[in-house]
Amino acid sequence: MFVHSKISTKTINTFGINVTAKMFSRCSSLKELEELVECFRGELPILIIGGGSNILFTKDFDGIIIRNEIEGIEVVKEDEKHVYVKAGGGVNWHEFVLYCIENNYAGVENLSFIPGTVGASPIQNIGAYGVEIKDVFQELTAYNMETDEILNFKHKDCHFGYRDSVFKHEYKDKLFILDVTYKLDKVPTFKTSYGDIEAWLAKHNITQLSIKAVSDAVIAIRKEKLPNPAVTGNAGSFFKNPVIDKTKFEKLISLNNKAPHYQLDEHHYKVPAAWLIEQCGWKGKQEGKVGCHARQPLVLLNLGGAEGKDIYNFSQQIIDSVLEKFGVQLEREVNIL
Repeated sequence: MFVHSKISTKTINTFGINVTAKMFSRCSSLKELEELVECFRGELPILIIGGGSNILFTKDFDGIIIRNEIEGIEVVKEDEKHVYVKAGGGVNWHEFVLYCIENNYAGVENLSFIPGTVGASPIQNIGAYGVEIKDVFQELTAYNMETDEILNFKHKDCHFGYRDSVFKHEYKDKLFILDVTYKLDKVPTFKTSYGDIEAWLAKHNITQLSIKAVSDAVIAIRKEKLPNPAVTGNAGSFFKNPVIDKTKFEKLISLNNKAPHYQLDEHHYKVPAAWLIEQCGWKGKQEGKVGCHARQPLVLLNLGGAEGKDIYNFSQQIIDSVLEKFGVQLEREVNIL
């Protein structure tokens, strides 16, 4: 265990925001974690990070940042239809997906090329192209940093919602996710009707579906639409797609009868935040060192040297304009610190 003091956060968040953390350490085992918590619990705030792809630092962090670097992937059991794969919380998410594809374990191919780590995947209930973590989640093991307990969470314990889970509420900042187990299929059920997957497959004359073909399509689409954080600082989708009630939906349609939407039930509709943002004129817009991506307006950009508060203020302008024009409240997906 080695603890650094007064380090820059620039290289540990994908926005590339440069503030100072009072302390920083890496953790690759439960033993190291227990030692760190024993040293700093009650003394400093503790922030757990993975890939740093869902964080916006708006000020210095006067605590200790612990990066989850617990590795390892193993098959823990299998039956006639499924294989159960456990991965350490610090495993890179995309590398885990590639492992599954290489071994023909189906279920996560639509989640290819999403930044972050395995440990973060159930917290956010990450999702893309018609698949969410809740569809493949089996269980996880976590260390409670307040009580020193090792906890096991089954599917029902997680209270998964749209980009939401119990870990963002009553367990927020209390748990360190040690490992996650996923229930994957031996025989794939393909989901290709979302986004541009079918168009990409057709364009490349792929008629024989496989989980690798779907993964390749998703990777290519994401690379085309989304900026590389190593080149331009960003945290992927900055906003959630809002879910609105029937009254607000009827108002939205009265303003624009071509508004895209997805009906969730009799009283609720999901509306693409990207469409709302574009309709308000933000797509491709830049202010100083901050911008809204020209191909995907859900993505806010650090164009070089922006401060976290600049990005936050830019996002607030977007939220205010969407609310004023459509009466719809956007919610940030990124954690603000």
